[in-house]
Amino acid sequence: MNIRSHALRFAAALAVAGFLGLALGGAAASPAAQTSGGGGPHFYSGVTVDIPNSVDGDVYAAAQTITIGGDVTGDVIAAAQTITISGHVDGNVRLAAQAVTITGDVARSGTIFASNLVVDGQGSIGKDVVATASTIRIAGHVGRDLVVSANDLSIDGTVGGDVTYSSSNTAHIADGAVGGSVQHIQPQQSSRPEISPWAVVLGWFLGLLYAVVALSLITVAAGLLVPRTLQRVTDRLLPSPWRALLVGFVAAIVVPIGLLILLVTIVGAPLALAGLLLWIVLTLATFLVSAHYLGRLVIRDTHHPVLQSFVGGLILIVALQIPLLNILVWLAMVFFGLGAELLEIYRQQPWRPMSRPEAVQPAPLSQPVVTGEPPQQP
Repeated sequence: MNIRSHALRFAAALAVAGFLGLALGGAAASPAAQTSGGGGPHFYSGVTVDIPNSVDGDVYAAAQTITIGGDVTGDVIAAAQTITISGHVDGNVRLAAQAVTITGDVARSGTIFASNLVVDGQGSIGKDVVATASTIRIAGHVGRDLVVSANDLSIDGTVGGDVTYSSSNTAHIADGAVGGSVQHIQPQQSSRPEISPWAVVLGWFLGLLYAVVALSLITVAAGLLVPRTLQRVTDRLLPSPWRALLVGFVAAIVVPIGLLILLVTIVGAPLALAGLLLWIVLTLATFLVSAHYLGRLVIRDTHHPVLQSFVGGLILIVALQIPLLNILVWLAMVFFGLGAELLEIYRQQPWRPMSRPEAVQPAPLSQPVVTGEPPQQP
């Protein structure tokens, strides 16, 4: 028996049933039974589908509750919350439901996906059963093989062929209930590979080494390219670091909320996007500002900006790699850095218009002073 073939056929049939059920739902929906005198497929949908009479052909059904009490000469393909088959089905059954109960006779095979599957003592499936469910109880008769996956499997009836079940629990099988062999397949447990403590230490060290090299290059480049900017911004931190901390903390809360309000107004969305871009740049620059500030605190006897940024960056990088401490260091870096940057922007006030220089009136030309006696006339 090809399990994959059964599953593919069931999936295709169920998809067709769902599509046609949606397409024809308005015309075919009825809580009462629908029968047809002619052969061919028959489609049923609605809240409740009840088929107490005979149907010549295949049955496709989708509903909340499906009950088939009549005889069906073809296959039954159905999806519902509850499916009950108490009649006789000459073909196969392909079912998907929360609860499936079979008290009638299915002449051929069954492919069933459910949470609870019961083949009652009065029910039977003539050939094979392929099923997946949480609980499966076989109290009736299965003509050939039973291939299932279930948490709880119990067989009190009879199975004419082999039983293959995948479960983490041992099935309850009555003596003499299975005519063939019983194979229990344990589900594969996903086991995580054990990681050596030395591998963890080595990974942490390599990550630290990478961060030191990469971020140190950034701090050195900042010290070379924008030394005056770093000097001016960190000047806001040296005399009043707590003021900068308060400004950065308040801004970290207020600015994102303001940008979000601008964004939802639609009209202010372009301004919100521009502000978001500027805010991201300022937040990323807090690393450079904090590194330079730490360097100025540690090395007070030199004014070389590259050396100060490099030393402060090393201290900050190492602190950011220590678990738990890195959270406090990151928050302090962001709050202090944002506060210093915003204070310096406020001091510069780039939004003020540039004042025109006053025109300087040129001084009047003075008359030349003639000294001495005037020339005599001849």
